[in-house]
Formats: sequence, structure tokens, C-alpha cells
Amino acid sequence: MPESPAPSALDRLTTLLGEVVDLRHAATLVEWDEHVMMPSGGGAVHGEMLATLHRLAHERFTSDELGNALEAVRADGTGDPDSDAACLVRVTAREYDKALRVPAAFVAEQARVVSTAQHVWQAARTASDFARFEPHLRRVLDLKREFVGFFPASDHVYDRLLDEFEPGMTTAEVQALFDALRPRQVALVREATERPAVDAAFLTAPYDEAGMLGFAEEVITAFGYNWSRGRQDRSTHPFATGVGPDDVRITTRWVEALPFALLFGTMHEAGHALYEQGVSPSLTRTTLEGGTSLGVHESQSRLWENLVGRSRPFWAHFFPALQARFPAQLGHVTTEAFYQAINQVAPSLIRVEADEATYNLHVMLRVELEIGLIEGTIDPAELPEQWRARMQEYLGVVPVTDAEGVLQDIHWSAGLFGYFATYTLGNVIAVQLWDALGTAHPERDAAIGQGDFSPVLSWLREHVHRHGCKFEPQALVRRATGTPVDPGPYLDYLEGKYRTLARA
Repeated sequence: MPESPAPSALDRLTTLLGEVVDLRHAATLVEWDEHVMMPSGGGAVHGEMLATLHRLAHERFTSDELGNALEAVRADGTGDPDSDAACLVRVTAREYDKALRVPAAFVAEQARVVSTAQHVWQAARTASDFARFEPHLRRVLDLKREFVGFFPASDHVYDRLLDEFEPGMTTAEVQALFDALRPRQVALVREATERPAVDAAFLTAPYDEAGMLGFAEEVITAFGYNWSRGRQDRSTHPFATGVGPDDVRITTRWVEALPFALLFGTMHEAGHALYEQGVSPSLTRTTLEGGTSLGVHESQSRLWENLVGRSRPFWAHFFPALQARFPAQLGHVTTEAFYQAINQVAPSLIRVEADEATYNLHVMLRVELEIGLIEGTIDPAELPEQWRARMQEYLGVVPVTDAEGVLQDIHWSAGLFGYFATYTLGNVIAVQLWDALGTAHPERDAAIGQGDFSPVLSWLREHVHRHGCKFEPQALVRRATGTPVDPGPYLDYLEGKYRTLARA
């Protein structure tokens, strides 16, 4: 019997990477279980499982065996720089070089600390008691500063944390983006809030949770969410997570006083999930699997939630079905009145429920506080008061409780410092993609008005989703739109939309 040919260097590398990715997926599954299914007493054992899984994944990824396999593929050459193989080597080398700097013991300890911190945050949020969470936040911050210390000094201490979520982006670039957005958004918000408010009482009337959930699931099914490769559950803070491209899960939450938050939150998380489900199967179990950055990921969720889900064509199709589900609440409401209500500008306390015009101001507040915490110019004990002061300054509203203020987001308990800026970046990228999509498919809005989302999804699959992590964010945006990331189209979109609403 003839011997099988020896595996190529590339085959050896992908085999080793597959094992690393499997361990990372197992950790993701444990994290999902923590937030969705775990009994209240399971925190400690989950923390240890996560510590072990993250340590093992880190050790395997930074092993000499994997490093040698990577060098062997480099030596063989990979041809076309845009090929899967060339991109795999480039992305893996970048990750590998970073991971070598971080001790496995640190990775395990960080997993342990953030697992505990998230459970304490949830309890503190329920009790609206920041003091309960504060010592855990201090420990998370200590680890973030220790992590930064593993790397050469950068222009700003925050750069390294930002790079974890948005490769290649710097603190200076984020601040320049905010500086470009802030004056025009503040002016737009001021202009919009000076107009008489529209009647939106029907949005906060009593609704049946099961009915709203059923409608939300009908919507994301129409978008293209594949239920055979995903599911939806409840969690304290909605999220999407991929246990590989064939198992992409989303969660939602029900707030009785804000029933439509479930609908728009489901659209948002489905946008993330559609991205993960659309990655090319050839990239499965490699470092190219998943979205290329959190900013690009957020562009997908904001595109489906806002550019599709808050548009006139969308509601021209879906409002009759919503009205039929809730005749007592909406039977007297016109489609245009509903559209006006869901797009009303009204400064509010909660980021995930903010309108498009005010949303970025919530993000800017958080990023500024993060930078201060990492620099050491803000002490964690000052956060509740700092939060209230900035909310007053930026939005003119002030939280009364910690739950509706500094404790509303899970991110800091999960150690996700550097993440928040990607929300604003996602808003900007979403409009650039939307404009390019509209140029390629002039029938886009008419199709949406008929409940046909295939022009949107097929274009995104081709130009964004299938590439996974092959291209860095700026390169991907340029390939898809022909221009680099640019806040101009986003600002034009916001001003055009809200000034048109004022004339309606």
C-alpha cells in the first residue's frame, strides 16, 4: 500500500490552528452558558473552566511547534497576497507575535478575574450599588495596565487596548473622529430637540412580550438569519457570540417600560450574527474566522438595526404585520406616525436605547472615562459622579441610580477596555457601506419595501462577510466602498434624515 504524502507546511499550520480555535470556541460556549443558562451558584467553577481553556489555548498558540509551522509556511511562500494562505500567515503572525509577549499565567488569571467581575457586576446592577462592583473593577484595571506593559511603549497607553478590537487604529485617530463628529451632532441634537415632540405614547404602552419576540424573530428570519446555525435566548445585556460559523447565538432582553427595545436589539444582534454566519467556510477553524474588527462588526449590527430597521421602506412592508399583532396599541396609528415616533430625537439615559442622533455622545462619554481610568487621571471611586456630570454636559439628562448610569454596560466587568470606540466607528462605516450598496443595487429600497432583503444581504456577503479576518478594517472598507473610513457620509446621512423628518 503506498504511503500517504507528507502533509504540507500549510496543512500542518492549519491543523495546529484548528486545535487552538477549538479551545477558544469551548471557552466561548462556557461564557455563553454563564450569561444565559448557568445557575447562580456556578460562577466559581465556570471561572476555573475559563481560566483553564484560555490558558491551554494560549499555550498551544504560542508553542514552538506552531511557531515552527508558521515559519515553514513563510519559507515556502504563499503567492497572491490576497489569497487565503497569505492572509492566514499574515494574521497568524501578527497574533502570534503579540501572544508571545503575554504569559499564559496572566491569560488564566485574567479569565478568572473577569468571570467573577461579570457576576458581581450583574448583582451590583440589580442592586444599583456601584460600591459593590468597584473593587472588582480596580482588579480588572490593574490587569489591563499589566497587559499594556507587556508591549513596547506606544504614543498613548490606550493604543494597545484599542488595537485589540480595532487593529491599526490609534487613540489619536479616535479622538480626531470624535472631534469631527461632535460639533455637527451636538448641533443636530439641539436643533431636533427644539422642535415639538411627536406623539409616541404608543411605543411605551403595554405590549405582550411573547408577541413582540415572535415579531422580532419574524423580522430577522426575513433578514436571512439561519436558525439551523443559531438561536436566541435571554440575558441581562444583549449580545451575539459565535461558537464557529455554524453556531452563532444571539440574546435579547425584555424591558416592560421599553417594549420596542427588544425588537431593535434583536435586529442589532442579528446583524452581528449574519456577519459571522456569512464568513467563507474555507476560513473555519483558523485565525481568519469571524469578523475583522469590532468596528466592522458594529457596522453590520447598526446597518440592520438603523439603516434597514428604522427606514420608511422597511416599515411600509412590516407595519401592517405589527399592527395586526397589536391592534389595541397600534390600530389607530399610521405608518408615517410610527416611523416618526421610532426616529424621534430624545436624549436618554441608556446607550442601547439611544436614538441615532444621540448615540455617539453616549460612546464618547465612555471612551473619555476609559482613557482617564487607564491613564490614572480618574479614580474608579469617582466614576458615578463623573458619569452624571458628563451626561448632564453632553445630553442634558442625569441618571438617578447607578443601574441607569455607570453600571448599565457589561463591558468593563468583562475587561473590554478599548471596545466602546468601535460603536461609533461602526456607525460611520455602516453608512459608507450602505451608500456603496445603494450604488450597486439601485432597487435596494424598493426591494426592502417588498420585504426582500436579498440585495442587502448578498452584497454584504460578497464585499464584507465572506472575507472574515483576511483584511484589516481600513483595507476592507476601501475594497468595499472605494474610500477609507470617512465620517462625512455618516454626518450627511444623519442631517439629511433628521431634517427631512422635521419637514414631514
